[in-house]
Amino acid sequence: MTQAAPPPNSTNLEERINYADVLPQNTKVLILVGTLLGLFLAALDQTIVSTSLPRIIADLNGLNLYSWVTTAYLLASTAMVPIYGKLSDIYGRKPVLLFGIVIFLIGSALCGMAGEPWFGNLFGGGMMQLIIFRGLQGFGAAALTSVAFSIIADIFAPAERARYQGLFGAVFGISSVIGPLLGGFLTDQISWRWVFYVNLPIGLIAIAFIASKMPRLASGLKPKIDYLGALLVLTFSVPLLLALTFGAEPNYGWTNTTVLALFAAAAVSLVLFLFVESRHESPILPLSLFKNPTFAWGVTARFFLGAAFLGAILFLSLYLVNVQGVSATKAGTATIPLTMGLIFGSIVSGQIAARLGIYKPLILGGLALMVGGFYLLSTLNADTPYWTVIVFMVVLGLGIGPALPLYNLAIQSAVQRWEIGVATSSGQFFQQMGSTIGTAVFGAVLTSTLATQVPAQFRAAEAGQPPAIAAQLEAAAKSASQASASQGRGNAPTLDTINAKINDSFAKTFGSVQTAVQSGNLNSIVQDKLLPEGLRTGLARIPAAALQSDQGKAQVLAQIKSQLGSAQTSALADAKTTYNLSSRAFKVGFANTVSRIYLIAIFVALLAFLTTLPMPNLKLPKKGEGQGGEPRGGLASMEG
Repeated sequence: MTQAAPPPNSTNLEERINYADVLPQNTKVLILVGTLLGLFLAALDQTIVSTSLPRIIADLNGLNLYSWVTTAYLLASTAMVPIYGKLSDIYGRKPVLLFGIVIFLIGSALCGMAGEPWFGNLFGGGMMQLIIFRGLQGFGAAALTSVAFSIIADIFAPAERARYQGLFGAVFGISSVIGPLLGGFLTDQISWRWVFYVNLPIGLIAIAFIASKMPRLASGLKPKIDYLGALLVLTFSVPLLLALTFGAEPNYGWTNTTVLALFAAAAVSLVLFLFVESRHESPILPLSLFKNPTFAWGVTARFFLGAAFLGAILFLSLYLVNVQGVSATKAGTATIPLTMGLIFGSIVSGQIAARLGIYKPLILGGLALMVGGFYLLSTLNADTPYWTVIVFMVVLGLGIGPALPLYNLAIQSAVQRWEIGVATSSGQFFQQMGSTIGTAVFGAVLTSTLATQVPAQFRAAEAGQPPAIAAQLEAAAKSASQASASQGRGNAPTLDTINAKINDSFAKTFGSVQTAVQSGNLNSIVQDKLLPEGLRTGLARIPAAALQSDQGKAQVLAQIKSQLGSAQTSALADAKTTYNLSSRAFKVGFANTVSRIYLIAIFVALLAFLTTLPMPNLKLPKKGEGQGGEPRGGLASMEG
């Protein structure tokens, strides 16, 4: 690899402090704890809000805006990642990290207060307040996710980083388990507002650790700030993310004028960004990094990894709810086996990499196992036992685990010290963009495939059924098609509610007939077109003389009750048959759809594998041997 020259206007990089050598181990541990707490805040907030959203929507009356509670956070956090990475290279990790935590905590406090009387009609109401404050949260969280991974490279020698990188991957795994459980508990037992307030004590502890023990961790750079590049990052990523969000929604679609305009704006900004970055002395994203094969192939692989990883969790939860029939809360906890596999794979691979001094074989092994996990998930059907799904999740988690920390390790070991912040944050940016694009594409596949699969399964269920049941299946198919558009059955009625409705209908019918018979005049009820035609015809044939005595009325009512009872029994039987057939048809259609998504995920995972193959198979240097495993010369040798 061609030796990277130090940026202009830099200080003497020979005199830059090598914190990995000078900091005592106990100080490193305290810095690590504070950094992990800060990262845990950002990771937790991506999952803890999901279980509280129904209560938030009810309190703030914001059903039509619910998706923006997540989207606002995603937009701000993704767009700011590369900017914070570059700023941390210039000003040091500590001030940027502290700034991010403070902004995040302010956003958290404001989110918890959204809709309170003292805000009045600010921003148009409580739901819009929450959305804007969530954007502020994401603005701060971006500093946590981009800078935290760089700190590992600052305070630990390359040979030591692997064992600690696994802990960072584990933080994301743990947060995905704790988040939904803690969010549900706080919402049910205290208030949804504490889903946001709980960040405050954790954040204050993190600030205490970082402020008291962490040095500035400066790179030694004093370049001009690339303001235009930072602006173009925002004008590229925000419209792109918005276009992907809108395009996946049925109300817009990919050919909508707004969506196409956003894509066009993103494309123009990207071209301008590349032009500006190629000419600035200290760009937000140095294009020279892409001459480094480890960086170039590593961030590309992370893009595909992000797309496959988020899709795995999102659509697995939908499968569990719509096919296995578990509750939304249980679906959140049901992914714990995947998370445990991910944590185990992340930590163990880090330890192995630290001992052997290599990472590429571990990444490739993990990706191969990930491909195998997606293949197993592609075999899911409506009859797959729950325990089998658990095993598949563990396999997938073990495969994803090694890749999350080791790509960071590879990239950090291949770049110069003054490039670690921007290189690490760029990898995170590519992964988050992959997650967003993957979710949009997989969501479009889900919607389009369900639109064909569900009707096909209902048509198959109608074959050979009596006309009455076939007609009911037609009506159920329309309802199921509407549910498919929302990617689930939602509040589909249960068999008990259907039976209760039938029983109530027959009870009301008999009550109406009984009133008419007791009055001795059947004219009004015979003309009531809401009653079944057969019943009205039978009532019309009853002679008026039969209703002149109480005994006659009782006999007529007994006969009608018997007829209605038989009809009610038949209706309940038909309803049960229709319910079972329609439920089965929907489950088979949904399972087939999710299976197809995982077939595509295999392809995405293979792309991650194939783009990892060209990465140089570097040997991690031991303490004192230099920054990374690639040949060094000149300034690099002086740094060692």
